[in-house]
Amino acid sequence: MAEKGEQTRERILATTEPLILRQGFAGTSLDDILKATKLTKGAFFHHFKGKGDLARALVERYARNDYDLFARFAAEAEAATDDPLQQTMLFLKSFEDFIEGLAQPIGGCVFAAYTYESLQFDSSIHAFIAHSLRRWTALYEKKFEAVLARYRPARPVTARDLADMIVAIIEGGFILTRSYNDATLVARQSRQFRQYLELLFGQGK
Repeated sequence: MAEKGEQTRERILATTEPLILRQGFAGTSLDDILKATKLTKGAFFHHFKGKGDLARALVERYARNDYDLFARFAAEAEAATDDPLQQTMLFLKSFEDFIEGLAQPIGGCVFAAYTYESLQFDSSIHAFIAHSLRRWTALYEKKFEAVLARYRPARPVTARDLADMIVAIIEGGFILTRSYNDATLVARQSRQFRQYLELLFGQGK
């Protein structure tokens, strides 16, 4: 029974996330969620106290899945080579391959969707999003610190600058992907960033 309940809870979260990304949190009613999940109101409230409780669970699930995905890419890159720059290149390439291999393009970023509707959520959720983004950025920053310890850049730059840059590229890419209806944009911009790294660290000659 516990396993079935967890499966139902996950189905609610997995079904609601694209609704939120498409319609916004305020624009997604409980009736929309019940219709999409084919659940009764009683079944929904068995798993969540209300929309606010669901909102918290959604952003926590997104943060966990997002970080786990990038941590896996990092571990695979570290297992493939000892060179920190090549690790970073493989790390970014894994992300690009993942994006391009999806059957459906990603509908957006839950962090961004929640930030745009800031008045819909309490301060604890905003603090959680900020913490999650910093944790994600720190994963990149660690990679770039190792690169800078071995390679001299062609222009002054910090690991934090590079980490913020790729996070901004990815987050902005999700917005443009949706605006332009171009599923390849995020991966293309990540490749551009890799080319920038090659030039910055003298690997593009």
